[in-house]
Amino acid sequence: MAQPNSPQPDGFRIPLDPVSRVLDADGDGELSAEEIENAAKLLQKLDANGDGKLVINEILPGFRGPGMGPGGPGGPNNQEQKLADKFDNDNNGFLDQAERAKAAEAIQSRGGRGPRGMRFDEADGLGIPGRNITVSDVESFPDASLYDISVLRTLFIEFESEDWEAELAKFKHTDVEVPATVTIDGRQYPLIGVKFRGQSSFSNIPEGRKRSLNLSVDLVDEDQRLYGYKTLNLLNCNGDPSFMSSVLYSQIAAPYLAVPKANFVHVVINGESWGIYCNVQQFNKEFIKENFGSNQGARWKVSGSPTADGGLRYLGDNVEDYRQRFEIKSKDSDESWHALINLCKVLSETPTDQLPEALEPILDVDGALRFLAMDVATVNSDGYWTRASDYSLYLDPQGRFHVIPHDMNEAFMLAGGGRGMRRPGGGGGFGPAGPAGPFDPGNGPNEREDLPPRGLGPAQAFPVPAFGGRGGGPPGHGSIDLDPFIGMDDDRMPLRSKLLAVSEYREKYASYLKSIAKDGFDIANVALLIEDCRELIKDEVAADTRKLTSIENFDRSTDIPLEDGHITGNLYSFFDSRQRFLLEHEEIASAANLTIDAVSPARVVLSDAGAEFKDLIISEILASNTQSGADPQGEAEDFIELANLGEKSIDLSGMYLSDDLSEPNKWQIPDGTKLEAGEYLLIWADEDEQDDGLHANFKLSKSGELVTLVKGSRLVDRLVFKQQRPDVSVGRLGSKSQKVQSLKPTPGVANQSLR
Repeated sequence: MAQPNSPQPDGFRIPLDPVSRVLDADGDGELSAEEIENAAKLLQKLDANGDGKLVINEILPGFRGPGMGPGGPGGPNNQEQKLADKFDNDNNGFLDQAERAKAAEAIQSRGGRGPRGMRFDEADGLGIPGRNITVSDVESFPDASLYDISVLRTLFIEFESEDWEAELAKFKHTDVEVPATVTIDGRQYPLIGVKFRGQSSFSNIPEGRKRSLNLSVDLVDEDQRLYGYKTLNLLNCNGDPSFMSSVLYSQIAAPYLAVPKANFVHVVINGESWGIYCNVQQFNKEFIKENFGSNQGARWKVSGSPTADGGLRYLGDNVEDYRQRFEIKSKDSDESWHALINLCKVLSETPTDQLPEALEPILDVDGALRFLAMDVATVNSDGYWTRASDYSLYLDPQGRFHVIPHDMNEAFMLAGGGRGMRRPGGGGGFGPAGPAGPFDPGNGPNEREDLPPRGLGPAQAFPVPAFGGRGGGPPGHGSIDLDPFIGMDDDRMPLRSKLLAVSEYREKYASYLKSIAKDGFDIANVALLIEDCRELIKDEVAADTRKLTSIENFDRSTDIPLEDGHITGNLYSFFDSRQRFLLEHEEIASAANLTIDAVSPARVVLSDAGAEFKDLIISEILASNTQSGADPQGEAEDFIELANLGEKSIDLSGMYLSDDLSEPNKWQIPDGTKLEAGEYLLIWADEDEQDDGLHANFKLSKSGELVTLVKGSRLVDRLVFKQQRPDVSVGRLGSKSQKVQSLKPTPGVANQSLR
């Protein structure tokens, strides 16, 4: 762990902060005496209004690194240089090597150097070529879904050039994708477009180290899909020595939110191992279809910026002011922008007592409350709560907005830094930024050039009102004791300040926090998840020569602690301490109890069936059956068990089971089927409808999903389950209000706890 005055290792260079980069006239990464002498003159030129003071909006235009603020390269208003169509001379949908060479000559200057990335000493064994691997060396998983977290696929990327890394970097800010052949599970996918992705995850990472990748499966063939998906995001896990943040967030948040799926992949490029990447689902039409039942509507991404001003505050009626903060990812239409502006206006200007009536028709308020609760419960330092950015918006065809997590890689941060390292200056904060501390090389390159810069001394040198960076201002957004009711008066974030001013919404928000702490952070379940992930990737992490952290940091962040009390920099300790803090919080402790099953996603357009079917439940689900009971044909198949806990017979005619929110009437229970008092009914989820017995027309995913039981437009019951182990079922030991837990498989009889 870095100490305040620890020396930097040989070969390591601390990156200049954004202001210093403006002053670095010769671009050598250092400030000479002459450059310091000229600093005052250069800074005076930035004083646009001549008042003798510099405010952040005057300083920002001088930031020329990728991602540095609205309108700049990499920001929401960034326009990538269009070269692909212009240089595609044979009109075959991609640029071959000769065409790319011509296109490279036309690349325009980006208006400045941008950060060069850091220099590393190869004596650490990192940043050097990895071992050679062939397709025949690895295991295939053709029956597993793309985001199955129980398998570690190897994804082979083959470029025609050995100089692929420099070529990808050259075309970073253009629309040119470098074609490659991808092989996965023994199958080749030709002409997949590859680009470097991200802002700081690209610009702060030097050549030879792991940078994040974006893969377009449909670059040439618009119908080509990889396990049903056309886009892959392979993240380098920068700033996350556990490699697990995105996967853990996705798994924990899934019962509450429409959240991107995530798992791990091992990437091999031109025959050489590049180690573990996190494979995170793209926020596109496929995601919307999966979660909301329609691929229509408008989508925005809210990227990070130094002003932290993407929080949905009302900026007036000029669309251009919103374009600087919100990047539209769907068809650009005036109608969509005016709907967004109206949302901001209603949020910001409607009196509290009138807000529910005005807001609920245009915003999924319940979903927004769940989003806020998850954001702050996980101490997500890369999201709405901290930075009013790094999230997504979806406007559905009915005119309602939905708030969706985007960046999940900096959740579960602890006081004084992340998992296994200390951030500069101690924990960051929601209050004013404090003094910056030295950089810790044990953490690899710094992820966040768009936060207030380091090395400027006291916070007054760079005033960012009400926004805390990684510097030491309390109460620390990297702390396990982050109060979920802090910052309620911050008008930059009306999704928080205005919603939680409504007592009904605040009470529900507290209940969601209680549910997340009790169920989502349940140490027994979380420990299994962490352990499974660790076992899956630990050998490849150890062998990974391109990773951005050390194996010691990985071990420290993912090992079970051997000592009592809170251990800074450890996932197990985070969940234990954070759960305790939240459940002991007075307002959360007194909140109404909810279970995960009681959470009704707004994307399920169903009403509660109410008291009529209160005794009919989805009692047990087994999604990975190898030896826990056989169907009438003698095959070990997955099953869904219904139970009648009441004292009267229940007619199941007209009821449907489904594992797809967009298709609730997927499989109909045969008319005339009755479930007597105290009885259980088994439905085999095996797609064998032609067989004798009750066989649904869908299978269950052992990586986790949701099963619903509906009648008409009424939701009778629903059960959400996460990643499943072989021959361990999930269900309840009683009524619908009981917590879903792991069970011993008991098809057709009363459930038994696994413990």
